[in-house]
Amino acid sequence: MPEYGLTDSHWFKSSYSDGDGGDCIEVSHDVPGVVPVRDSKNPTGPALLVPAAAWTAFVAGIKR
Repeated sequence: MPEYGLTDSHWFKSSYSDGDGGDCIEVSHDVPGVVPVRDSKNPTGPALLVPAAAWTAFVAGIKR
């Protein structure tokens, strides 16, 4: 499995997240082919790397 340097990635939360620091995830679109996902409460913790096509299908399913 390739190594991904995520230190300089630009992370963002959904516009639907409430600003109180609750249960949120952050995603980054800086890595070709995958979408890193992490717990916003633990930004130095591990990130889950989701294949970009699977992330697109997931988001489309949520929107429906």
